[in-house]
Amino acid sequence: MTRPVAILLGLIALAVPLSLLAGRVWIDPWSTPNAAAILAELRLPRAILALTIGAGLSASGAAMQGYLRNPLADPGLFGIAPGAALGAVASLWFGFAASPWLLPLFALLGAAGAMALLGLIAGRTAGIALFTLAGMMIASLAGALTSFAISLAPNAFAMSEIVTWLMGALTDRSWREVWIAAPLTLAGIGCLLMAARDLDALVLGEGAARSLGMDPRRLQAWLIAGVGLTVGSGVAVAGIVGFVGLIVPHLVRPLTDRRPTSVLLPSALAGALLVLVADCVCRVLPLVTELRLGIALSLVGAPFFLWLLLRMRRGLA
Repeated sequence: MTRPVAILLGLIALAVPLSLLAGRVWIDPWSTPNAAAILAELRLPRAILALTIGAGLSASGAAMQGYLRNPLADPGLFGIAPGAALGAVASLWFGFAASPWLLPLFALLGAAGAMALLGLIAGRTAGIALFTLAGMMIASLAGALTSFAISLAPNAFAMSEIVTWLMGALTDRSWREVWIAAPLTLAGIGCLLMAARDLDALVLGEGAARSLGMDPRRLQAWLIAGVGLTVGSGVAVAGIVGFVGLIVPHLVRPLTDRRPTSVLLPSALAGALLVLVADCVCRVLPLVTELRLGIALSLVGAPFFLWLLLRMRRGLA
C-alpha cells in the first residue's frame, strides 16, 4: 500500500463518522431520539453513496486525462453523463419517475445508449481524435435534447422536478440507490483498472504504445465500459455532479509518479473523500433549504478550473 493511499484511507475513516453525525440537526447517538434508525436508514446510505459516486467520477476523470493526455479532460467529454441525464429527464417528462426504480433505470439506459453510439461512431478507426469528437457530439446532442425536453415540459411541476434533479444531490437517498450505484461503480472501476496498463503505454505516444502491444480498440472498449458504468450509475442516482473528475486527479497526481496505474486508485479514494465532505458541508450550512451538492461542487470547481487555465497559460508564456 502506497503512502497516499494509506493517508486517504485514514482520512475517509475519520470523515465517515463525522458525516453520520453532521447535519441540520446534529445526532448524539446516546441522547437523540431514534438515533440508531436515523443513522442506519438515512445517514449511512447517504455517506456510502457519496463515497461511491466520488470514487467513480474521480477514477473516470483520471482515466480520461490519461487517455487523452489532456489535464483538462473530464468524464463529461464522452457524452455518457449527458446521455444518462437525458434518460432521467425523459422519465420525469413522461411521468414514469413515480416508480422509485424507473428514473435510475431510464438514466442507465441513457448512459448505455450513449456508450453504444460512441462505440459505433469511433470503434472502426479507434483514433483518439475521432473518439473525442464523437463524445463531444453525443454530449452536445444529449444536452440539446435535454433542453428541448425542459422547454416542452407538460406542466410546471414536471419542469421543477427536472431542473431540481439536474442540480445533483444526495438528499433523501436510501439503500435502494446504494444497491444500484455501488455494484455498477465497482465494476466500472474494475474496467478502468483493466485499461490502466495500456494507458501507461499511451504516455509514450500512440505510435510507441502500439509498438508495445497496446490495442486501441481494446483500450477504448474498457474505457467506454468503465466510464459508462461509473458515470452512468452516479448520474442515475444523484443527478449531475460536476467537476469531481476534473479536480481530483490534479490534486492527486503530484503525490504519485504520474503514471495512470498509480493515479487511478488514489484518485478514486480522494474523490470519495471530496464528495463525502462536500455533502457534509451542504447539510450543515445554515440556509433555508439544503444547498444542492452539484451546485456546491461547481462553486468550488469553476474557480479551480480558472486557476488551472491561468497556470497553464503562464507555463506556455
